[in-house]
Amino acid sequence: MARSAADAMWAEALALLAQADHQRREFFRPAQVGWEPPIDVLETEVELVVVVALPGVRANEVEVVIGGSELAIVGTRRWPASLRSARVHRMELPHGRFERRLGLPPGTFEIVRHDLVDGCLTIALRKLG
Repeated sequence: MARSAADAMWAEALALLAQADHQRREFFRPAQVGWEPPIDVLETEVELVVVVALPGVRANEVEVVIGGSELAIVGTRRWPASLRSARVHRMELPHGRFERRLGLPPGTFEIVRHDLVDGCLTIALRKLG
């Protein structure tokens, strides 16, 4: 099925916005040790849902905090003890300390739940106002 010109323009605009956001994050990133996990942010009528990709991270290694108008996800991804002496042929998954901060939309939010299942941390923030 052929895409309309409007669909193609919309897809191109979204790709350009994603690229601009990536470049902004790279340029304004403060000097830090660690890595930033990728996230998805979705909104319903009653809550904001944040999904964070954290493969191999234990739930007790993650802290989720709301501070002002920002959500912070901080933790550590550790090498499995059985692989600490292994020879590395390729390393694409980051290890060590991670931190991801997300500016929240206007309003007040509270964390109602956060679950780490199958390598994805899902955080539900209830809209209070």
